[in-house]
Amino acid sequence: MHPSSAILPCGRRLHLQHGPIDLIVEAEGAREIAFEAAKARFQTILQGLVDELALLKTPMAPDSPYPLGPVARRMDTAVRPHSSVFVTRMAAVAGAVADEVLAAMVQAAPLVRASVNNGGDIAMHLGPGQKFHLAMSDLDGHDLGRIAISAGDGIGGIATSGRGGRSLSLGIADSVTVLARTAAMADVAATLIANEVDLPGHPAIARRPAQELRDDSDLAALLVPVSIGPLSAGDIEKALSCGLNIAKDMQARGLITAAHLSLGSQSCQTGAARLVTSSTQKVSEYA
Repeated sequence: MHPSSAILPCGRRLHLQHGPIDLIVEAEGAREIAFEAAKARFQTILQGLVDELALLKTPMAPDSPYPLGPVARRMDTAVRPHSSVFVTRMAAVAGAVADEVLAAMVQAAPLVRASVNNGGDIAMHLGPGQKFHLAMSDLDGHDLGRIAISAGDGIGGIATSGRGGRSLSLGIADSVTVLARTAAMADVAATLIANEVDLPGHPAIARRPAQELRDDSDLAALLVPVSIGPLSAGDIEKALSCGLNIAKDMQARGLITAAHLSLGSQSCQTGAARLVTSSTQKVSEYA
């Protein structure tokens, strides 16, 4: 299978697809030049990842060797600060691919605004005075609120993880949305925060080894939730608090700007000034 590209019917978006990578690219400014740069850079991204896949799926450690390819290096840079917990560089792959394609576009053309959406993990470029708006929703499509980002906020990436995502999660969060300097940084942070929204040993949560669900999962024999029974409000608050503590630590370390965590009828957040939430859920900032 070869990389494919197509301008969508609206004429303002480019669709790039190769194997598991599926991107929606937008650009304002020198759009045609930017799209050509995106298509050119996209040609070799998947093969570059495949060439180093064994290393990228190996758990990160402080003394882990560095990968060679540019996308793999982006993954490494985003994941290495989290090497004290179980994580592989694959936790940042979607965001790193989006960052790489966006960088090629920005380098090639003067752009007012641009974004690369890789399955919900988004790299963005905002020129002076520009803004980016995004709606959040839960597993059933219900509104969780709106994200509003301005050019001066220093945010270049948004990522969401949880049980509704494309990858398996060790936790029970419905969704965790993170804002950070890059999409790769947001990607790994959302993954790790979602992993911590959990109730280990709770009888209402059934788990199975990740490799039984997906034989190519980098989580291997680690247990992932496959079904969740009724949880009390106290249980939900406890699980969210575990994730929020990790998010606050990441924020204090400068690894993320904000995070919004959702489970059942409750949600919580840190860096609240970056998120404008709806009134349909109970939103707290737990101590």
